[in-house]
Amino acid sequence: MLIHHFLLTLWKFIKKKLHLASKVIAVIAVTMVVALIIGKAYQHWDDDPERGAVAVDNGAFGESYKTPIYLEQGWSEADSLWFYNTTQGSGLLPYDFFLVLEQVDSQALFRATSNIDKFRYLPQKPTFFNPDGLPVGFVKDTYQGHDYMGFTCAACHTGQVNYQGKAIRIDGGPSMADMVGLLTSLQKAMEATLDDPNKFERFANNVIALDNNYTDRQQVKQDLLRWNDNITLYNILNYSHVNYGYARLDAFGRIYNRVLQHVQNKSQVRDVLTLLKRPSHRQFLAKEEIDKVLDGINETIIDDEQFATIIRRLASKEPGYPALSFRDLLRVRNALFNEPNAPVSYPFLWDIPQSDFVQWNGLASNAGLGPLGRNTGEVIGVFGILDWEEKEPSFSLAAWLSGQSNKKKQVDFKSSINLTNLKRLENQLRSLQSPKWPEHIFGKLDPQQVEKGRLIYAQYCQSCHELIDRAAWDRLMVAKMSSIDLVGTDIAMASNSVNYIGNAGNFKHIYQGTDVGDVIVAQTAPVVQILTAVTTGVVATPDPDKIFLRRWLDWVYTLGMSFFDNTIKASVKAGNYQPDTTAKPYQSLLSYKARSLNGIWATAPYLHNGSVPSLYDLLLPKKQPNDPEDGKYRPDSFMVGSREFDPKKVGFKYTGYQGTEFKTFIAGNKNSGHEYAAGKTPQMDGTKLPPLTEEQRWQLIEYLKSI
Repeated sequence: MLIHHFLLTLWKFIKKKLHLASKVIAVIAVTMVVALIIGKAYQHWDDDPERGAVAVDNGAFGESYKTPIYLEQGWSEADSLWFYNTTQGSGLLPYDFFLVLEQVDSQALFRATSNIDKFRYLPQKPTFFNPDGLPVGFVKDTYQGHDYMGFTCAACHTGQVNYQGKAIRIDGGPSMADMVGLLTSLQKAMEATLDDPNKFERFANNVIALDNNYTDRQQVKQDLLRWNDNITLYNILNYSHVNYGYARLDAFGRIYNRVLQHVQNKSQVRDVLTLLKRPSHRQFLAKEEIDKVLDGINETIIDDEQFATIIRRLASKEPGYPALSFRDLLRVRNALFNEPNAPVSYPFLWDIPQSDFVQWNGLASNAGLGPLGRNTGEVIGVFGILDWEEKEPSFSLAAWLSGQSNKKKQVDFKSSINLTNLKRLENQLRSLQSPKWPEHIFGKLDPQQVEKGRLIYAQYCQSCHELIDRAAWDRLMVAKMSSIDLVGTDIAMASNSVNYIGNAGNFKHIYQGTDVGDVIVAQTAPVVQILTAVTTGVVATPDPDKIFLRRWLDWVYTLGMSFFDNTIKASVKAGNYQPDTTAKPYQSLLSYKARSLNGIWATAPYLHNGSVPSLYDLLLPKKQPNDPEDGKYRPDSFMVGSREFDPKKVGFKYTGYQGTEFKTFIAGNKNSGHEYAAGKTPQMDGTKLPPLTEEQRWQLIEYLKSI
């Protein structure tokens, strides 16, 4: 009887708790559904019919154009504006600073249309999501109670084509942006503001007048010094002898350096400085100098501010400091980091969610959580605020997944990176389609020439660049990989991705998975291994800016949807390349990817490094020393920067103005290889086809316009 009573009482208790639990689960589920509905509705609140685009009069290189128009790419006005203005967690500098900062040599705002256009970013007018009229891809982000200006995907992946006073915006197209020029000019503008009392007085007054994050001049001064140091540090660490110019960036090199900046420890930096010799004196730095440089620096994680302090102290001419020259600082950089000397074109984004592998060298698999990890790495590179710090060991999913579960100390991956928005932005790209050739602007295509070109394409191109239906919901874009030895194009980007190394910090001796088995990370390791570990840690860390319940619900939802909503499954790479082995687990990355060419007309310059200005030039051979002078060859140098389109050769104007001179004899800039149409590069099966005639080149170009 007692047992029966006990069991009955226990059952009632369990039922009560289950009933309560079901209510809690129901409330949470309803809350999430309501939040999703509101979020979806909110995405469509900004539907400016011109998508915020503005006309530009007498812009860079004398270009003037009317308000840009858009082609049909599967996106509405609201879709474009949401994509432009949705933060991913990037924080380049305080938002208040960017709003009022003046140009270095005038009182004109740094963000003025003429200045933004000079760096080939795309000016915008104020709209609902963009009340301050920031350029495309520049956005306000809030992190830990402070507002920052950062970049969205759209800053690097929105293009524009101009023709005879008209302009066409290309969603997902490659940007013409000069990011290095922008950041160098930004540094100089901040330095001028610090050096000129009148400039600083105006700046401080305008920042305080915004009544946002700042209330007094001393606070403004301290933060201006701090953020100027951060941007100066970034520019020094990423200085390259290769001039990127317009339309290119070594994103991998910069992501690698940002990772190394936040994982190296004090003892590793000390070792490097101990072995450093001044070129001018041929002597080592004194122990006392090194001690003074590293005084007060964290033993493990060295953040932005502390690395900036190290660089500033190394250059200081005050008593007891090394007083290193810029040349000497680059020697320090080269010992601790890697020169990002392999700039590539900004890739176009249509068909990215439908691709099996992405990045120029096929580094990132798109299966499972691949897109989330890839985009996390991208935000690390474009100024995600990384508040990583050392903590005592405890159970941490991020530490466990990043291989640190048995470490004496663990890295906590707190950051501004917005995983939920990264997932939403990737979802948005699913409906993006490649742009069709606008016959009403560039002229009608010749159907007979298109058909002849189609047959040539099938023979010369289609084995690598397969055709897809741009609008098919079930389309799959298969990357065909070609070994760098076979395709013959510039090797710098692929080579750097595998061969660049750095100090692993707290990730020394963790186990890191590869396609051929686990490897043990050495103290000096390939940066690709360290990048994989830290992106895993960031993805496994919920958003610190959200309350506890929402933080974990959003994180579970984001990871769950990233995995279960992804139609791309794990697969081996297609193509002709050297496979990974236990001795060389990253050998397959020494390759370049061929993808479908729909919309290729809107993506000049060509080849992965932008070394060929037009499709016509791409079909020509590279001139060799013994070739006759009267032949047709790819240009050895040309100008980049103009958006004025050439609908005949299919590319941008590349003579007759002072843009960036692209010199193809420099490593990283070489325009060799991919000479299939010239009869020099063998096909996938090893055969070489005869070179195209002049008539066949034009037929193939006509077809390429049509896809």
